[in-house]
Amino acid sequence: MTRSGHSVTIEVEVQTVGEACQALRSGAEWIISTTRSIPQLRDVVAHRHLATTPSVVLEASGAITLPTARAIAETGVNALSVGELTHSAPALDLSMQLQP
Repeated sequence: MTRSGHSVTIEVEVQTVGEACQALRSGAEWIISTTRSIPQLRDVVAHRHLATTPSVVLEASGAITLPTARAIAETGVNALSVGELTHSAPALDLSMQLQP
């Protein structure tokens, strides 16, 4: 927390288990792992004890599809980013007019 009373979340994107360990030791509060291997994601989760921030969030991201989401979630990460949910979402043309 800063002197002004505002806080900033430190978010780090990592690609390897080594980078994840470094982020955990460095106080990152949210770690986004773009590791595509389930065994590597399990390794990242296994190293959570290195975290200097007790409430660190581990998020898996990158090439996650609906068919692979369950297996990735079972690694123990806290969150998944599944772009497939929005890649083909249709747009809605909407307008709103307000009157006093």
